[in-house]
Amino acid sequence: MTETIKEIPPGWMLNARGQLEHQDNVRPIDLERDKLVKEIVVKAKALNGQIGDFKAAVFGDIAAFVQLSAEQYGAKVGGNKGNVTLLSFDGRFKIVRAIAERLTFDERLQAAKALIDECITDWSQGARPEIHVLVNDAFQVDQAGNINTGRVLGLRRLSIEDERWKSAMAAIGEAIQVTGSKPYVRIYERVGDTDQYVPIPLDVAAV
Repeated sequence: MTETIKEIPPGWMLNARGQLEHQDNVRPIDLERDKLVKEIVVKAKALNGQIGDFKAAVFGDIAAFVQLSAEQYGAKVGGNKGNVTLLSFDGRFKIVRAIAERLTFDERLQAAKALIDECITDWSQGARPEIHVLVNDAFQVDQAGNINTGRVLGLRRLSIEDERWKSAMAAIGEAIQVTGSKPYVRIYERVGDTDQYVPIPLDVAAV
């Protein structure tokens, strides 16, 4: 078992296997790469902290403003609950605070799948192949064993009059469970004098 090295002596470096190597034995290009990576990581961690502070401040400011606005009518509202859209006076900027709910399905989804399978079996001769594909895709699970809720809920948009199908869609609706929620904020800027807004990106990939 490899012993954990708590202190690295001067002139030595810890390699990826957790072993000490003297700097004289490390190639110059490897030293430069190590230096570059660690410099970028320090900057990234600092930026991560700033983004965290920015997010907390923005949510706090929006919650305070929503409460201030509600007080104009003698009402009290919860802090970070509910979707809110704020526009600058000139309409150039828009801030959207929204709550994204995490959805899952309970055991009633199995009943819906059984009813749908009955329909597919009976329709196998005359049903359009697209419906088979939609159903099969909807109930596929990902690597973590989770079903894509959006695909399952998409089945409810199909206009099919079979009573078993309607019962299956009702079962899907009743099987939906909200397991949590995540608030987020997005900031937009208007494109010229149009009514179109584009997001101001806050993630590295989109900048």
